[in-house]
Amino acid sequence: MTALFALATSLLWGLADFGGGLLTRRIPALTVVVVSQAIAVVVLGAVVVATGAWTEWGPQLWFAVGAGLVGPVAMLAFYKALALGPMGVVSPLGSLGVAVPVGVGLLLGERPGLAQFAGIAVAVAGIVLAGGPELRGAPVQRRAVLLTLVAAFGFGGVMALIAEASTSLTGLFLALFVQRVTNVLAGGTALFLSVRRGGRALPEDTGISAVRAALPALAFVGLADVAANGTYSVAAQHGPVTVAAVLASVYPVVTALAARTFLNERLRGIQAAGAGLALVGTVLLAS
Repeated sequence: MTALFALATSLLWGLADFGGGLLTRRIPALTVVVVSQAIAVVVLGAVVVATGAWTEWGPQLWFAVGAGLVGPVAMLAFYKALALGPMGVVSPLGSLGVAVPVGVGLLLGERPGLAQFAGIAVAVAGIVLAGGPELRGAPVQRRAVLLTLVAAFGFGGVMALIAEASTSLTGLFLALFVQRVTNVLAGGTALFLSVRRGGRALPEDTGISAVRAALPALAFVGLADVAANGTYSVAAQHGPVTVAAVLASVYPVVTALAARTFLNERLRGIQAAGAGLALVGTVLLAS
């Protein structure tokens, strides 16, 4: 069950990243984050009311609030790092956040078997390589590296926090709702401050019409991201966090394959090798 739900997390996160990446070509990144998460809040709010999940309210929801605060910071740092580039360095570095939940699992006493330790090493190497790192002396600004590391450990922190935010299915619905409300508040504040400093919340040429036309895609991105958090939480609760976190971090492979399928982007040799290693590591972990 851990392997199944963790791999579902990678599929959902990979598709959400692919969709979000396409949307940010036409709409400012912060607007994509805020609108997609706002749609998720509406849907989750309905689920919480329908299931009576509000009765699960308790101090563990502070973990969800923490995840909701850390998430937008990590996203903003990652987008800024991508803007500074080169993406071939930033993207694979961003996947190193898997070290956070794995480290938490080890500190809590989890001891994977030898095959699983090997799977962790192989899968993490594959995840990094699947991002297509540039290995021929591409210039990298120190600020881009620092922002990427902030984003990576922020993403890892979200994984660790959301896994602690609930112990039941209805509690998970409530935790995801609280996380998304916090996401919207934090992201909305960042968007407001950005506009105050002269940034744009809407595309310069098409304005609000571009956002209206993209609502189905924005809904998919927001709901896929929510579902990924949910499946990861289930995976972490039913098995070793060290295994769940690594398998849930195979999403760069999914994003690369989606780009190959829908945009006809050719995989570089190093990306194909990384995808292969990630799959080998997945088999070892699932064992």
